[in-house]
Amino acid sequence: VFNAMDRPIFSILKPDMMLAFGWSDRDFGDLAAVTQFAAAFAFLGTGWVVDRLGVNHAMRVGASAWSLAAMAHGWAMTSWQVVGARVGLGATEAMQTPLTIKTVAMLFEPDRRSLAFGVATLLAGVGTIAMPFIIPPLAEMVGWRGTLIVSGIGGLLTLLGWIWLARGVAFADAPFTEAAEANASPVMSDGSAYGPILRSRTSWAIVIAKALSDMTWWFVNFWLADFYRKAFGLSTLELALPLGIAFAGSGLGALLAGWMSTRLLERGWTVDRVRKTVMLVSALIVAPLPLVLQLHAFWPVAVMMGGVMAGHQGFSLSLFSIITDVVPAAKVGRVTAFGAFMGNMGGVLISVVTGRVLDAGFGFAPLFLFAASSYLLALAWLQLLLPRIQRAASTP
Repeated sequence: VFNAMDRPIFSILKPDMMLAFGWSDRDFGDLAAVTQFAAAFAFLGTGWVVDRLGVNHAMRVGASAWSLAAMAHGWAMTSWQVVGARVGLGATEAMQTPLTIKTVAMLFEPDRRSLAFGVATLLAGVGTIAMPFIIPPLAEMVGWRGTLIVSGIGGLLTLLGWIWLARGVAFADAPFTEAAEANASPVMSDGSAYGPILRSRTSWAIVIAKALSDMTWWFVNFWLADFYRKAFGLSTLELALPLGIAFAGSGLGALLAGWMSTRLLERGWTVDRVRKTVMLVSALIVAPLPLVLQLHAFWPVAVMMGGVMAGHQGFSLSLFSIITDVVPAAKVGRVTAFGAFMGNMGGVLISVVTGRVLDAGFGFAPLFLFAASSYLLALAWLQLLLPRIQRAASTP
């Protein structure tokens, strides 16, 4: 919940922080890119850590480190100190994605994992839905520094809740060992941490699709509040409802996609047909995004952005489900982390480009046009490299 909130919090607090540090849109875009860059390279290690430590220990380490990094923002007095805090936050948040995917892979049978991903995303979305209603008044009371410190404290409280809920749960971890590598599928089996993954056509099918689709996700997370301010003149307090609608769409889209995937699998559809059908529908939901620039009424735009977020989550959920479908359990953490690395590198690129496009006066039109096509491009790439999705024999 709190991990998912750090990017939108920055977007909501952007005017206050820009005033405090004298930033431009270009500076804000570069700061977003720094966060993505740190997270991207940290993913190359966190996937290995999750596979090595297992779910239980990796959760405690990752959530603690992230919370401390989040709190550090509140004490930053210079732009470079903010940069340092963002690097720490990006690096520590990189534990969450491989940890979530591995947890689901350990606890749920294959046909139920899509629904589990959907429920987990919806629950995390509760935090992001509530955030636009909580953060502005909180910032009014304690300032932007206090707000960022509170988010870190919330992360520690979340960890305590997780420890309480997870007591007695058998995660059935399959830690990364040489023996596990030796027993893995033939396409990933030389005993090194990332070598077999980098040589796998399946891996590249997933991670490039992840990079293309995540560009739009990070673009919306970092810049949606700014778009509402510039297009409709909304204040920070007035952002609550439209951002809430967007994140509600995100959670509901994940839940619907997960439920539908599970239902279709139960009805006898093949894994390949289910995953690609859900991805195609999700991509088509995002495709009309540039039309928001032609709509001058605020509420239709807000609803459409909720649909865009729903489409992304349906697409992303299917990609994560494909990882648990085709990747042996001992490598789920690393393949997920490699995909997240590529997704964050896509976030680096779109953050840098967005800041410069807006500073140059081109507006949001070229950015929305790219976002509208990114999911169809990602699906085309996946189909090219992975024409048929089949479950790995070694997946539990």
